[in-house]
Amino acid sequence: MREFAVDTDFGRLAGLRGGTAGAPKVLALHGWLDNAASFVPLSRRLDGIELVALDLPGHGASAHLPLAAGYTVVNMARAVFAAADALGWDRFGLLGHSLGAGVASLMTAAAPQRIERLLAIEALGALAEDEARTAVRLREAFCETRSARRPLRLFADATSAVRARVQAGGIHEDAARLLVERGIIKVGDDGFTWRSDPRLTRDTAVRLSEAQVRDLLAAIECPVRVIYAEPAQHYFPDALRRARFDCLENGELVVLDGGHHLHMEQPDAVAAAIGDFLRAGEPGQTG
Repeated sequence: MREFAVDTDFGRLAGLRGGTAGAPKVLALHGWLDNAASFVPLSRRLDGIELVALDLPGHGASAHLPLAAGYTVVNMARAVFAAADALGWDRFGLLGHSLGAGVASLMTAAAPQRIERLLAIEALGALAEDEARTAVRLREAFCETRSARRPLRLFADATSAVRARVQAGGIHEDAARLLVERGIIKVGDDGFTWRSDPRLTRDTAVRLSEAQVRDLLAAIECPVRVIYAEPAQHYFPDALRRARFDCLENGELVVLDGGHHLHMEQPDAVAAAIGDFLRAGEPGQTG
């Protein structure tokens, strides 16, 4: 995959692209605090598509959003559509992991005329909030906005950053190294630091309710294939993720043993589960 960048109203958005020009177009969206390198292992196993893996705003080599703009799933979705416009893509498929799958779900519900199919890995819909916590979440977010910013963590070298990413949990070393290599930047002679926007670690001021998320999922018109890892993540328990899948009108579900980053750590199994789904024509069978 090769580097690319496009200028949009959301700033310069960068990423990696590869595959077959003129083949079905697929935009790939990574997870929270990851970047476009999340799809490098899988890209080597997906034939017959033109794949663009985007660094979401504030991640990887993409611009940080201005202070007046928040990192919400709606803003992320608008930014991705802006990137697609800059690429000259009117209709395309979406491949999303974790946060990226949440953003892709919202995009698919918001503009069904533009999305041909959705492949969601380890998420379906955005994180939701109990309506009874709306005021509490808003107050906490506003207090955090006024608090002093913590200094960015410095690492002596990339190996130290990889070690920290692994220790944070949920990812193997080889996968962490891919993300870290794209996700750090040298700071003078002091070492390296993350180049993602520190505001990404702040709480979102307002979230959708679970009922709103399910209404959006029910509005999706295109074919959807969902890949979940087993065991389920604590914040997305199996009962919830299956209830969300049941909202889909035209969905297929695959469950694979593995961790949250299974698309990086088990790319052969995930590619087999994807099959020919992302190509033109009718959805293929699961692997």
